Amino acid sequence: MTRHHVSATVNGDAVEFLCETQQTLLDVLRNELRLTGTKEGCATGDCGACSVTVDGRLVCSCLMLGVEAEGKSIRTIEGMAQGENLHVLQRKFLEHAALQCGVCTPGFLMSARSLLENNPNPTESEVRYGLAGNLCRCTGYHKIVEAVLDAAREMRGA
Repeated sequence: MTRHHVSATVNGDAVEFLCETQQTLLDVLRNELRLTGTKEGCATGDCGACSVTVDGRLVCSCLMLGVEAEGKSIRTIEGMAQGENLHVLQRKFLEHAALQCGVCTPGFLMSARSLLENNPNPTESEVRYGLAGNLCRCTGYHKIVEAVLDAAREMRGA
């Protein structure tokens, strides 16, 4: 099997890895770079558990090949907190009990972060639309939406 050398930036750090042609970015993150916060829920791009940003664009890492990461800037859930300081979204998810088993949580957090970076003052409908690509099998979405709206208010200083 042919392995390809890839150079990218992950969570602000320059990384290099070898991957096979058919290996997904999700597999590379989890198996080659040992960043296991990004989860596999479906492997078909339907659940959002594997959401990361690539050059500022939200993507399902199960649908992107690792070799496509060449020269790209990737952000994963591991890059969300700053040391011991949780990102405001992470804090709000805890405060609002917006998680249960946790498999979907990294994807929801990455999607919410992307949403708020592009729309710092979303309506409830805009939050629901922005998170629509993420599925939770344990709970309703009300607490998640409330956590995102609360985080947006705090981030705006409202």
